[in-house]
Amino acid sequence: MDRRDAANPPYRLPPPLFDARCKACWFTAGIAALVVASFVSLDLQWAQFFSAEALRSMGRFLGEFFPPDTQPEFLRKVAWAAWETLAMSALGTLLAAIAGLVLALPASRTHAGARALWRTPTRLLLNALRSVPELVWAALLLISAGLGPMAGTLALAVHTAGVLGRLFAEAIENAPSGPADALRAQGVGPLRVMAYATLPQVLPQLLSYTLYRWENNIRAAAVLGVVGAGGLGQLLAFHMGLFHMGKTATILGGMLVLVAIVDAASYGARRLLAR
Repeated sequence: MDRRDAANPPYRLPPPLFDARCKACWFTAGIAALVVASFVSLDLQWAQFFSAEALRSMGRFLGEFFPPDTQPEFLRKVAWAAWETLAMSALGTLLAAIAGLVLALPASRTHAGARALWRTPTRLLLNALRSVPELVWAALLLISAGLGPMAGTLALAVHTAGVLGRLFAEAIENAPSGPADALRAQGVGPLRVMAYATLPQVLPQLLSYTLYRWENNIRAAAVLGVVGAGGLGQLLAFHMGLFHMGKTATILGGMLVLVAIVDAASYGARRLLAR
């Protein structure tokens, strides 16, 4: 081995786990410290949770769920509530995708020279929409829309519009600027540039975001019924309140089947979009 080979070995030692000049290392250390502080500050009764008495109580409670109620009349009621939950989530997600795209346009800076006067106020609006949970939106909208799926659908649409609007704005801002710059150089207006250059590039990503949020809204729609917003959640809250545990088990099974079907359909659709 000559001097050059000795000075430049064919292998490299792995980097140290922590480097004082590494910003990511300090960030990771800060997150770890917050996690440790969370465990220390919370009064977590682990010994009581895993005690023999607690395990026996949990076993007795779970035993009350069996056998599930499989009467045809009740199964038809669960199937209708599942369809109502599915419709709430689909319509709420569709409305949210339309509103999110409308809000994403002023919330994004499409090119370096854009003034984007409405970017900051629109992003503040999107932050406000998604900061309020769906359950709170449903409780507020029940006052005007009344009990039933209308309030749940609107609650999903309002909250999800804030989420999708922010994701859509980020996708639009990160889109490759070459095709749009070429159209601007030809004097094409901003709306046509967005329609013919930017949107075709980010459309698969926008659809993927929308499908993923639809999966989440299925679960959220099932929970919104607890406050009277219709669907499986309302049926669940009613029978759990009356301690009809067999019926409750059937409703929970319907939720699991519905979520599994939607997850599989959404996953397949995202795979097709990624091709």
